[in-house]
Amino acid sequence: MSPTFILLLIAGYFVVLIGISFLTNKTGSNAEFFKANNKSPWYLVAFGMIGASLSGITFISIPGTVEFSAFSYFQVVLGYTIGYAVISLVLMPLYYRLNLTSIYTYLDQRFGFYAYKTGASFFLLSRIVGASFRLFLVAGVLQLIVFDSLGVPFYVTVTITILLIWVYTFKSGIKTIVWTDSLQTLFMLLALGVSIVFLLQNFDISVGDIPAYLSENTQAKIFFFEDWRSSDFFFKQFLSGAFIAIVMTGLDQDMMQKNLTCKNLKDAQKNIFSFTIILTVVNFLFLFLGLLLTNYANNNGISAQKDDLFPAIAMQGELGIAVAVFFLLGLIAAAYSSADSALTSLTTSFSIDILDIENRYPKHKQVKIRKLTHVAISLILILVMLIFQYAISDKSVINKLFEFAGYTYGPLLGLYAFGMFTSTKIKDKLVPLVAILSPILSYTISVNALSWFGFEFGFFILILNGLLTFLGLILIRR
Repeated sequence: MSPTFILLLIAGYFVVLIGISFLTNKTGSNAEFFKANNKSPWYLVAFGMIGASLSGITFISIPGTVEFSAFSYFQVVLGYTIGYAVISLVLMPLYYRLNLTSIYTYLDQRFGFYAYKTGASFFLLSRIVGASFRLFLVAGVLQLIVFDSLGVPFYVTVTITILLIWVYTFKSGIKTIVWTDSLQTLFMLLALGVSIVFLLQNFDISVGDIPAYLSENTQAKIFFFEDWRSSDFFFKQFLSGAFIAIVMTGLDQDMMQKNLTCKNLKDAQKNIFSFTIILTVVNFLFLFLGLLLTNYANNNGISAQKDDLFPAIAMQGELGIAVAVFFLLGLIAAAYSSADSALTSLTTSFSIDILDIENRYPKHKQVKIRKLTHVAISLILILVMLIFQYAISDKSVINKLFEFAGYTYGPLLGLYAFGMFTSTKIKDKLVPLVAILSPILSYTISVNALSWFGFEFGFFILILNGLLTFLGLILIRR
């Protein structure tokens, strides 16, 4: 597939997204940018959230984990279902009752100014790094398959990428994102389905043969109960999945901002339950795709591993031009479905939580300040991705993302748990100290856990970090 064809595909894709932004843009007001005037259909939000949750990391990294970890990741996915139930039944009623635009204003009402700013700051750090992780992964693949051959340097690739996202989000923000995410989810699922169909045909496997194929492959093993000290142990993965869902969706402004655009709480809960079912099935299909790709690589002498596996097989052309085209569409959709909503939510959180534009500035200046913030966040994402280019050598980015999330979302988990399940007052000014010390202590325990206890924390570090934050808040109670 020629670089020119790929560029035309990318250009056509963005023409569609920009067209959607013009159709959805009405006033360009902050109410439209932040909450879509609370008029988003719940089923559209649910479908679009699939793409935002999967992102480029799931699209590329999950299939690449099967060779080394079998289907153990599905234990995490099963834990997600518990986490999403908590979000729907506990967190969503709270957010709607308080009529929040930024979910971190809850911390201001419950604890005070310093807890509020600490929570918002940890979200900003988490989402900037997380969004950059996701976009960096996909930008790297696009660089490899098209821009290197054209002599375009990586910094130009990431700059153009962010600029294109800015173009279709700068006016209506979340209102546009709700619609573009749905389109991008569709492309991702088409790419997944087409790839599986063509690989099944290559192996001459019918739909009825799939259960037997899975049972015959040791790499399709899901449950790991043998070694409680291993990071793949079922209960570690399952509990980690539940808490990852709670913090990376329920305590994340990016994901919750879409839910808060629904008309009412009932619609938002319908969205969460529908989203949970679809996401579980789709994650399993990505693991199944990983199994097919791994066996195809072994049978055809392809040495690509981890995050390189899916791109290498899809783009070599032996499975047909349809697989390559849909892979590219899915890849582009995966990148931008998470990056565009991240840019919007970061702009929202910084504008409301840090700048407090609704209270500190007159209405005629609020939109201008929000737009300047949008530009500033865009520049920060570009900078962080360029840093990653030199800092990341591991090719399995999903593990890096979840490890990092354990350290940055842990304090949010501890703060919300303490706020919702106790009535205790705390010394608000000491909250930043607790939130900084907890990840440091968690990291110290994690890196020494194997030698000290013969135990690997893995994704379980999130729970440890949240617990240490909770205990720290007890120590600073009034």
